[in-house]
Amino acid sequence: MQAMDTFPDPIVDLEPQIHADPGRSDPASPAGRDAVAVLAGGCFWCVEAVYLQLDGVKTVVSGYAGGTADTANYRAVCSGATNHAEAVRITYDPSRITFGQILKVFFWIAHDPTQLNQQGNDRGRQYRSAIFYADERQRDVAAAYIRQLDEARVFPERIVTTLEPLEAFYEAETYHQNYAALNPAQPYVAFVAAPKVEKLRSKLPEKIK
Repeated sequence: MQAMDTFPDPIVDLEPQIHADPGRSDPASPAGRDAVAVLAGGCFWCVEAVYLQLDGVKTVVSGYAGGTADTANYRAVCSGATNHAEAVRITYDPSRITFGQILKVFFWIAHDPTQLNQQGNDRGRQYRSAIFYADERQRDVAAAYIRQLDEARVFPERIVTTLEPLEAFYEAETYHQNYAALNPAQPYVAFVAAPKVEKLRSKLPEKIK
């Protein structure tokens, strides 16, 4: 596996133009009411490792979305023969971090949204960039964010992230959970996941737990 840090740094340059919540914010939630976002951006070890750092994020679970229960296992998904994507389910406190802010990290830190059906050397639809929206509000915010980024030409190529309705999320096998933290010396973690965590901590220190 190869390390990837090919992203531009528009967090500073375009902050006045690119809004964390395009056109709206998360609606006020009753005390104790959590929200959920399901995102796919390549290997779920890396995406999970990034979101576990964020203040306001309560839990991150690695799993599979976009396919059916009978093939929701690592061997089947890795074959590329299912419609699943490796994904993470993020449970967060919307009074401390918004869906738009979660998307900001998704597009600028967690993965490269311009790579079609791959991330680096990981190739196949199971590694596609996707937002599995839970409702129309999530879909609209995500679509607006993508439109902003494309219109501002933040990336050299157009964003290929798909917007897919969240029909089900299946938790991955136990050994995949919190994988990066538990296996820091594993080569893929050291060369791909760890640099993304460091980039997050460097670029958005105010958002770290």
